[in-house]
Amino acid sequence: MTSVTSLFAPVETDLTVLTDNLKNLVGTRHPILYAAAEHLFGAGGKRVRPAIVLLISRATMLDQDITPRHRRLAEITEMIHTASLVHDDVVDGSEMRRNVPTVNRLFTNGVAVLAGDFLFGQSAWYLANLDNLEVVKLLSKVIKNMAEGEIQQALNRFDTSLSIDDYLEKTYNKTASLIANSSKSAGLLSDVSPELADNLYRYGRYVGLAFQIVDDILDFTGSTEALGKPAGSDLISGNLTAPVLYAMEEKPYLEGLIEREFAQPGDIEQAIALVKESRGIERSRELAADYAKIAVESLKELKPSESCEALINLTDYVLSRLY
Repeated sequence: MTSVTSLFAPVETDLTVLTDNLKNLVGTRHPILYAAAEHLFGAGGKRVRPAIVLLISRATMLDQDITPRHRRLAEITEMIHTASLVHDDVVDGSEMRRNVPTVNRLFTNGVAVLAGDFLFGQSAWYLANLDNLEVVKLLSKVIKNMAEGEIQQALNRFDTSLSIDDYLEKTYNKTASLIANSSKSAGLLSDVSPELADNLYRYGRYVGLAFQIVDDILDFTGSTEALGKPAGSDLISGNLTAPVLYAMEEKPYLEGLIEREFAQPGDIEQAIALVKESRGIERSRELAADYAKIAVESLKELKPSESCEALINLTDYVLSRLY
């Protein structure tokens, strides 16, 4: 399996600069918020979202270097993503992420909420200073989508009437919207054609959906150590993902276990076993593979380059995480 480090080789230096800049953007005037941000940005994430922004920036600026605005867009993208994770951890009561303690565990829920708000506020300030109204609109919509996605997830806990389309809408709002709109924004900052900008959005949308579907499969097939959180944690919390929704079509008894919210001893173990016995995981893999293929097709207009090749290979990497 290709490592994510080698995959992002064309922007390796850019990502190193980005990590240093993120801490500077938060500033040191607020010691607790700075400590929270330093903890977050040093937590060893893969930096997939800013890497995509930087790869698209380089793939669309072949004859010249990327601009400071491209770099700032990548930083804003990671700040928005990180802010959403901080809030997610508070809502979910999570104590670990990427195998390190969450901000709410290290400090308090109140500090974590404020740290997330602060990062959203900082990202909005730096976004406005890009002086590109269309990019401001795209990234502002992302923040709205993320809130909608979190609300959809909270309202639909243990709801067995949830459809695959409902799940995909929530997944777009929570995960794919940021990747899709920041991908398009990177193209806009490079003055690409409207058609190419739309295709870059399409690439980000389908990579983002495939990425989350794979994450949702790994919740059943991955180890606690690899996931950085307990295996099966989404199902335990009532978050019904693609493998579960597909499994319910084959295993009606699973629906009853979910509706009683795993109230009886052995319920959750039985539910996980039913998902694994069904074609739910296989069908979810097929869906992720279809979306990865659409993402690759969306890059046809880009001229060949190392960065373009990395964007294509990223779709293989997303799927290879399953094996």
